[in-house]
Amino acid sequence: MGYTKGLHEIADGVWAYLQPDGGWGWSNAGLITGGGNSLLVDTLFDLRLTAEMLNQMCAMTPAARHIATVVNTHANGDHCYGNSLLGDAEIIATARCAEEMLQLPPATMAAMLRSADSLGAAGQFVQRIFSPFCFEDVPLVGPTRTFEQHLELRVGDRSVSLLEVGPAHTAGDAVVHLADEGIVFTGDILFHGGHPIVWAGPVANWITACDRVLALHPTVVVPGHGPLATPAALEDLKAYFELLTREARARFDTGMTALDAARDIDLGPYTGWSEAERVVANVHALYRDFGDPAPSDALTLMGDMAALAG
Repeated sequence: MGYTKGLHEIADGVWAYLQPDGGWGWSNAGLITGGGNSLLVDTLFDLRLTAEMLNQMCAMTPAARHIATVVNTHANGDHCYGNSLLGDAEIIATARCAEEMLQLPPATMAAMLRSADSLGAAGQFVQRIFSPFCFEDVPLVGPTRTFEQHLELRVGDRSVSLLEVGPAHTAGDAVVHLADEGIVFTGDILFHGGHPIVWAGPVANWITACDRVLALHPTVVVPGHGPLATPAALEDLKAYFELLTREARARFDTGMTALDAARDIDLGPYTGWSEAERVVANVHALYRDFGDPAPSDALTLMGDMAALAG
């Protein structure tokens, strides 16, 4: 199945919505149908993109006109800023995700882009990666229902399991599991073909999250970004984090800065992954795990990513 924009049916009545190239902000979503109703896994980064996706879903199946439930896998805006277009649908997320959504509403993103010129290299980097998206006048619509650890849902006669696996990428990551179909929608627990980015961590929790998804024995894995995957992609991501942990620890112990460490580390088989600037954010996360009190705010990380990107 090719990596093309739009809907891809991955089981009877189950679709993945893909957005190449899967880089900054270009996230995936999903539609699960049953009994004339449907569940949407994530919305997109702005209202235009979300509306385009919903229109395509409605053209594909009448069930998409009755989206009763939305699951936000985590709090990043490219997985929830389109929530306002879902009318009176129940919106479900982890309790930690709901809290984290309040920290970076669309209005803050819009203000950041308007003031990008005054933010130096970090602002220029933010402008470059997020200028394709429109955050003006986008309301923040958060979950109407939260859960912790585990929640079982039904879509018609189809069983859907929500599993909390964070904190990892963010504070409140969850995955959506269809056991009968062998499908997992991972949210950003899996970036396929691109470097992940650790906003929350600890990294050891992300490695554990990979193991938890692998233990579900899926045959189809829908990543938060990138093309459809198999469990091998989760094995690769786990090995990436294990390698990065070893290499970062060696440089942390010598007193090397996170930025210098990111420049120095040989990523071996992962060198060709896209968004390589994220390595410095991941090294920062590991340094925090090692006990370093270095700042972890987004603007500092964006500045270092801009420096690494050159």
